[in-house]
Amino acid sequence: MGFRDKETVCTRTLQWKCVESRADSKRLYYGRFILSPLMIGQADTIGIAMRRALLGEIEGTCITRAKSEKIPHEYSTIVGIQESVHEILMNLKEIVLRSNLYGTCNAAICVRGPAYITAQDIISPPCVEIIDKTQHIASLTEPIELCIGLQIERNRGYLIKTPNNFQDGSYPIDAVFMPVRNVNYSIHSFGTPNGKQEILFLEIWTNGSLTPKEALYEASRNLIDLFIPFLHTEEENLHLEDNQHMVPLRPSTLREKLVKQAKNTKKIALKEIFIDQSELPPRVYNCLKRSNIYTLLDLLNNSEEDLMKMEHFRIEDVKRILDILKKHFGIDLPKKKF
Repeated sequence: MGFRDKETVCTRTLQWKCVESRADSKRLYYGRFILSPLMIGQADTIGIAMRRALLGEIEGTCITRAKSEKIPHEYSTIVGIQESVHEILMNLKEIVLRSNLYGTCNAAICVRGPAYITAQDIISPPCVEIIDKTQHIASLTEPIELCIGLQIERNRGYLIKTPNNFQDGSYPIDAVFMPVRNVNYSIHSFGTPNGKQEILFLEIWTNGSLTPKEALYEASRNLIDLFIPFLHTEEENLHLEDNQHMVPLRPSTLREKLVKQAKNTKKIALKEIFIDQSELPPRVYNCLKRSNIYTLLDLLNNSEEDLMKMEHFRIEDVKRILDILKKHFGIDLPKKKF
């Protein structure tokens, strides 16, 4: 299944375009993008950074622990279950989930055999979506009951279980939180009257919890977040270590643009910081999201009184938000909207 995406986004003279997008299965999406025209060397700079951000900076959701009092140890077998306990844990590791979870939550499987247990049998909170409900977990061949408690976590990178983590019938599961399976980039050079330029080709494969275009957006946003602190530095405060002369900066279009927009830098930064990056509890985060508050800038458009009017919001929730704003950003919310 393939289609052409004609959407083009312009930034200065640069253009990016999705030239191919397809779903090979529920657990394998593919997208191919181009960015041009770039100066010689820029394609490598962007390609390396985007590949690292796509593979390492995007959060994913996984099952990280399973618990059942009837299981003596990981490598045991149970009469009436076709798979060993180890095989069941490996099948749970492969379940693909999508969520807006903040931290961890609990889920469960409770099935009476004979039955063929799939991901559809997982009872999970509404904030967790199962991408492929046909994913196999276990086969019950006898009229026995299998109940497994699960811990679901949203994180990034890897989580490797350790031998001393096995206790009270609770088994940690190796988690690969990365929703991007693979990234390739290639560079094509071409000549123009103004000299040689480059086109960056970027290929992205995901596990289905994100589309390649969503992954590209998340990776770009996370890269921007990493560099925003450098934009807060006042130009007159940049000094060399051994004297008081200002660090010489090579004139560029980007620098001129940043200097021109210096007064708006803080506002832009706040717009790029999403509330799921703060230390808010999941319940508070979900309340804000239901009120269409997604970024820090959205939050600052409200007063304490506005927050208290939100459904399920409590005075301690407002206090928590005020503490976070004061601690990390030095900002206060007005008590009432002017």
